[in-house]
Amino acid sequence: MDSEIAADYSPMLIIYKSGRIERLMGEATVPPSSEPQNGVVSKDVVYSPDNNLSLRIYLPEKAATTETEASVKLPLLVYFHGGGFLVETAFSPTYHTFLTPAVSASDCVAVSVDYRRAPEHPIPTSYDDSWTALKWVFSHISGSGSEVWLNKHADFSKVFLAGDSAGANITHHMTMKAAKDKLSPESLNESGISGIILVHPYFWSKTPVDDKETTDVAIRTWIESVWTLASPNSKDGSDDPFINVVQSESVDLSGLVCGKVLVMVAEKDALARQGWGYWAKLGKSRWNGEVLDVVETKGEGHVFHLRDPNSEKAHELVQRFAGFIKGDN
Repeated sequence: MDSEIAADYSPMLIIYKSGRIERLMGEATVPPSSEPQNGVVSKDVVYSPDNNLSLRIYLPEKAATTETEASVKLPLLVYFHGGGFLVETAFSPTYHTFLTPAVSASDCVAVSVDYRRAPEHPIPTSYDDSWTALKWVFSHISGSGSEVWLNKHADFSKVFLAGDSAGANITHHMTMKAAKDKLSPESLNESGISGIILVHPYFWSKTPVDDKETTDVAIRTWIESVWTLASPNSKDGSDDPFINVVQSESVDLSGLVCGKVLVMVAEKDALARQGWGYWAKLGKSRWNGEVLDVVETKGEGHVFHLRDPNSEKAHELVQRFAGFIKGDN
């Protein structure tokens, strides 16, 4: 009876009548590496022993081999993976392959957060876990935390949050929460966050955000079904403010307390117009930070850079991503 299907969410996962969940993607993992990859080393660290949750830290090899006490501090990137809140992990080949060259190009120390996934752990668990991870990261701001790489190398005056798809959604909500619930009493600015990067953000709503967004019933139904599976308790469905960030009147982007924002979209991505809408809403709000022009990749679809990381356009995305952290754009 375990083979009887209750719900098929291919290509992401299948739910069987027995309750078993079979994930069809994002389950492979790769170990961290003490041997440099693209000039970057990595290691895994537990941030929530109670929930057995870890994160992966990436560090440029040249920083890792510095012997002096007065180490040069590097910008700190906290990254949240995508996967519709349902699939993928911080330890998958997909994200290891993306973050290794991104850290190398950015010359930063990065923390890639793993969080519990729906449907076993529905929304808001992923947000709660991500906040716990952020609090753990900021416990190192005085240089006396449990992880030496962050104590020694992280510049907490240059903290950036980023993510793709669902991870971009998490990035937005973590930045909003950081404005209300300070990450550390020692934060060097109001929220402790210098800037955020939203790569192909997973925002949605029951009605199209503009006349360019797809009206294809099958596409819209699929996107909404993914959210419903991740957040079955949302009384407003895909108009829940967690997902309907752009059109929801209850979401005031002037409360986004960070210095600058970069939104990246892909032309053929059904979610692209939501990214444009977020950018426009931010520009019209009372937010006093710097919103850069949207970076749109022509001719590509959702998270193309993860699917084909060796393509020229993927390399261009990584360079724009890194340039934002380095202050080049």
